[in-house]
Amino acid sequence: QVQLVESGGGLVQSGGSLRLSCATSGFTFGNYGMKWYRQAPGKEREWIASISNSGRTTNYDDLVKDRFTISRDNDKNTLYLQMTKLTPEDTATYYCYSTFDGNFGSGTLVLVSS
Repeated sequence: QVQLVESGGGLVQSGGSLRLSCATSGFTFGNYGMKWYRQAPGKEREWIASISNSGRTTNYDDLVKDRFTISRDNDKNTLYLQMTKLTPEDTATYYCYSTFDGNFGSGTLVLVSS
């Protein structure tokens, strides 16, 4: 059974930083690319970052490029998202996504106050 469990969200002031984690199980993590998505209140879910199975290739949406860093630890079966210079527009529920089965985790909420 595939499980994706996000954590690390919370309330942060504008300009602050957070690191999100996504603990995975039920599949061979190191064989699959992973992604982060987010969904702001009243908006559709949007892709923000991807990472290859090895971690050597990453891609970002322009909205987060140069502020967010996606990474992974294949020994720990865990995906990360380091977020810096946060603004209120980054307020959203953040989801990790596995290319193994196309499923999302349950999400972690990030609230950025002005």
